[in-house]
Amino acid sequence: MKTRQITTTALLLALCIASQFLKNTSVYLTGPIINCILIVAVVFCGLLSGAILSIVTPLTSWMITGSPLMSAIPPIMPCIMVGNFILVLMVWLFTCKESGSKNLLCGIFVGSVVKSAFMGLTISLLILPLLGPSTGLPAPALASARITFSLTQLITALIGGALAFIIVPSLKHTVER
Repeated sequence: MKTRQITTTALLLALCIASQFLKNTSVYLTGPIINCILIVAVVFCGLLSGAILSIVTPLTSWMITGSPLMSAIPPIMPCIMVGNFILVLMVWLFTCKESGSKNLLCGIFVGSVVKSAFMGLTISLLILPLLGPSTGLPAPALASARITFSLTQLITALIGGALAFIIVPSLKHTVER
């Protein structure tokens, strides 16, 4: 990575961390911000930057909010990391050879769907049913978590993608100057 990419990645990570302090406000606020930043990172800094943020942001989120669910069921963390990376990878695959709004839009849509499907299958349909009951967490919390790690992931990824779709052209114009 070049110095500019490292610096931009660090700045984007700082924005992610700042937004995670709002996590207790609403997942529909922090989720789209994080997803938007992941997309911006891969578009402007490349796949490695997006991958780094995909791995680091769930860790910083857990350190900031101290999620009881993640503490009780640690295998959820790697699934979130992989889900984030899937979004980043799809955007990169669609935009790496030829940039453009159509390719970015396709990458965002496919990445959002595949990310939420992966997280829904692994977390909501596999990990939570197998490990959730033994944690002592209340059944309503586990039911809510199933929705959070499936449908909510799709919604927040699409909203974050829409934000990125609006932001990226403006940033490209600014960066080119």
